[in-house]
Amino acid sequence: MTETDTARILYQFEYEKRLRCAFIGAGGHSYRNIYPAFQYAPVDLCAVCDLDADRAAQYARIFGAARHYSDHRVMLEREKPTAVFIVTSYDTDGRVQALDLALDCLSTGAHVWMEKPTASSTAEVAKLAELSQRANRIVVTGTKMVFSPVMRRVKEIISSPEFGDPSSIFIRYPLSMPAFEQRTSLVAMNWFLDCIFHPAAVLFHLMGPIDRISHEWEANTGASVTAIRFRSGAVGALHLAAGASPGSPVDRTEVIGNNANIVIENGTTVTYYRPTPARESGRVGSFLVPTENAPLRWEPEYSYGQLYNKNLFYLGYVDEIVYFCKCIMNGAAPDRGSLEQAFQILELFEAYRRTEPGTWTAVHAK
Repeated sequence: MTETDTARILYQFEYEKRLRCAFIGAGGHSYRNIYPAFQYAPVDLCAVCDLDADRAAQYARIFGAARHYSDHRVMLEREKPTAVFIVTSYDTDGRVQALDLALDCLSTGAHVWMEKPTASSTAEVAKLAELSQRANRIVVTGTKMVFSPVMRRVKEIISSPEFGDPSSIFIRYPLSMPAFEQRTSLVAMNWFLDCIFHPAAVLFHLMGPIDRISHEWEANTGASVTAIRFRSGAVGALHLAAGASPGSPVDRTEVIGNNANIVIENGTTVTYYRPTPARESGRVGSFLVPTENAPLRWEPEYSYGQLYNKNLFYLGYVDEIVYFCKCIMNGAAPDRGSLEQAFQILELFEAYRRTEPGTWTAVHAK
């Protein structure tokens, strides 16, 4: 068990120092998952901005901000926040609204946390990275899955000598991809862009950079299966399981090492199949492996009103927000949710846009 797993959670009012923060966006996702996470983060919410002034006013009242605005430029000028959280949508042309908002925030000297997707292209991420570096301000993208307790434990295990170098990975995630001829349209690709950040962030976090991919696509549901070769030499498969029942668990991830493997199911259950001595084929009567080699399994307990069984924690929302705040306070560059990782994910997105099913393409095109 790591120190992070046993760390005592502070409530917002218990932090000795809090960051002066503003928020751009007053939508349903932020209402459910981002604003409530501030209860456990060093955030002093000074203002809320939304194009709908009445909605901004309601969010400010509900979540404790003193002021509200309908123009983010006015808010930035008057409030001078240390950091800004951005959760918005897409323009009519399919571009990510948060990109220009983040550029405006950086230009006024604010750090930025933005919900995925960071942008619609690698060129836009590069522009954001250039200004971030020039302004000496950090940008973190909300990639909650790599901040979850489950993923932290998996990363720890697959990085251990016992597990060996990861040799392959399988990820299942229910996401439909448009037909190849529609992929030139950002509007047609918006939902794919929005959701590919989740499994892609896990791929890069656990396995490192991707060398090349080839995918097959199914026309009825838009499901696809992608074969992946990582730069490390490892291989993988990404099954975008469009057509699965909404009543079934969403995701499944399995990483294979050397005589070991680990499985994540439904984002909350982890089973680690530890290295086990080989048994003579046809000569062993018990399926039970030695106790010291037996699988380890973790799953949450939902009976008590505890923090660990709140989705704000087991999905990673609180951890990614606290992480962003601590990076600012400690003057540290982020190594999760970074612009470098956003660039890698957008490289994968662009590879899907330019590559016909059944052909191989390098993901790092430059």
